[in-house]
Amino acid sequence: MSRFLQRWAVFAGLVVVWELLTWYADDTFFPRPTEIAEAAHDLWFSGPAGDLFLTDTVFDHVFPSVGRLLAGWGIAAVVGISLGVALGRSAAAAEYAGPLLTFMRSIPPPLLVPVFLLVFSVGTTMQLATIVFGVLWPILLNSIDGARSVDATKFETSAVFRIPKPQWILGVVLPSAAPKIFAGLRVSLSLSLVLMVVSELVGTDNGIGSQLLVAQREFDFPDMWAGIILLGVLGYALNTVLLFFERKALAWQPKQERTPATVEEKAV
Repeated sequence: MSRFLQRWAVFAGLVVVWELLTWYADDTFFPRPTEIAEAAHDLWFSGPAGDLFLTDTVFDHVFPSVGRLLAGWGIAAVVGISLGVALGRSAAAAEYAGPLLTFMRSIPPPLLVPVFLLVFSVGTTMQLATIVFGVLWPILLNSIDGARSVDATKFETSAVFRIPKPQWILGVVLPSAAPKIFAGLRVSLSLSLVLMVVSELVGTDNGIGSQLLVAQREFDFPDMWAGIILLGVLGYALNTVLLFFERKALAWQPKQERTPATVEEKAV
């Protein structure tokens, strides 16, 4: 508890320093945190009590953005884990697919936004395609690596007992690959937040990215900074939830078999 309080005390101190520096600089492009907080209140928390004080902006822009983020990440997770386990357990398939995977993951997802616009037109499908394509690769590659790392003893034991293939995949391969799969899920979750914003900057009139663009064009810098901070808060909250489920899912594994704790895990 004391470490938790110390971390937040440091954060509060940085906010105070930020307030003092921006007050001293008096720069329109860098509003004070108190101004940003007022803008955030007006944008998202000045609604009626019946809506838990949430404004229409939250329902029209924030919730749809989060929904697209989670949907794209979820689709990428299902495809990436399924395909990754299949390729990881088949050396021949991985060898043939390797060059294609290397080529595809080398393409920056934002460069494909015009292509997705042509193929899917403006709308949710285009935004989901952008998110899925960008966040698929960390999940896929980590799943392949995790499936390959199944202990030989487990493989031989399952063969001796003639465990059915589906049961072997669900009971042996996936649990063994879980630490690396979760590592890929963590990386992809951060990328999905970035690509959510990128996909909303083009040809759409709702979403956090669209609102950031409007605020920038109207030189409404407190609203723009409020949107940037909202993205940071969303990223922190989603990562914290994922880490919670990861710890629950991997609690049965010996500590030496888990992936090393990252900075984000130590900070939660």
